[in-house]
Amino acid sequence: MLTWLMGELIALDSGFAVFQYITLRGILAAVTAMLISLWVGPWMIRRLDRMQIGQAVRDDGPESHLVKSGTPTMGGALILVAIVAGSLLWGSLDSRYLWVAVLTTLAFGAIGWVDDYRKVVERDSRGLPARWKYFWQSLVGFAAAAFLYASAAIPAETNLYVPFFKDVALPLGLLFVPFAYLVIVGSSNAVNLTDGLDGLAILPTVMVATGLGTIAYLTGHTFFADYLHIAYLPGSGELVIFCGAIAGAGLGFLWFNTYPAMVFMGDVGALALGAALGIVAVMIRHEIVLFIMGGIFVLETVSVIIQVTSFKTRGKRVFRMAPIHHHFELKGWPEPRVIVRFWIITVMLVLFGLATLKLR
Repeated sequence: MLTWLMGELIALDSGFAVFQYITLRGILAAVTAMLISLWVGPWMIRRLDRMQIGQAVRDDGPESHLVKSGTPTMGGALILVAIVAGSLLWGSLDSRYLWVAVLTTLAFGAIGWVDDYRKVVERDSRGLPARWKYFWQSLVGFAAAAFLYASAAIPAETNLYVPFFKDVALPLGLLFVPFAYLVIVGSSNAVNLTDGLDGLAILPTVMVATGLGTIAYLTGHTFFADYLHIAYLPGSGELVIFCGAIAGAGLGFLWFNTYPAMVFMGDVGALALGAALGIVAVMIRHEIVLFIMGGIFVLETVSVIIQVTSFKTRGKRVFRMAPIHHHFELKGWPEPRVIVRFWIITVMLVLFGLATLKLR
């Protein structure tokens, strides 16, 4: 939106041309989103508290979590507002990439909002039934994937690129649609599973979004894409603004979500943020790098799969509790220790994911 205004102002003073740079707009989107989160956050927490929209804690979870009961939840709505505002204010509104990212994120946020609303407002412990949640996630995921396939202008937009290899580009054809769908929906649910401790999911999301934003800048730049032997995707640089908004909104939310949390994001935030990471990775053609950077999300998901499979087939549990962050809590790790160690692992994984750009 503001890019149009700056275009008009350039005619008056060439100094305004600096606002055309994607890097500056990405920083401004991050700052804008963070300020919105910090400004609106206290008001939102008070309102959620007055409305008694509080978190319900599992009876079979760690005893230390009982004090969290009643903590305001559905704070992810704040994150979404900040992301959308930062993205649309500083992004180019004629960017196909930006609109797909924003609309997909909002759609998954809406699914999470319905689930949260039923749990905490209507007091239905089931929330949105799993089959319906998966149905709507699938519908949105397939729609986004199908649109990207139909609107692809060059083969690079639907090829699968493998890290560590310069010339490995597998043409997916129609398989792009189910593959992209799995990445989007899988990423959404992986972040949702990780969101079980104060700040555990939000900071890794910020770090992964920053890493993906860096790659988006490189894939949208002819020189860097050629130098690094990665696909050049015209227009993908606008995703820097979207990723910047995620990072800014996430840091602002972490101000209130850090241990001990004043507010939880709920499914409205976790499902949306996971989908946001997934759709960005798909559009910049770095899905495998997303799996590397988001290794904590993958670990949490795999721990649940292993636990459920083992219990159903052998009648035994592999972990004391799944997702795996609860396993470490029940082993005696204090909650802050689990959180910070998972953050440290994510830092290393994001750096390794970025290193794959050069290790080819």
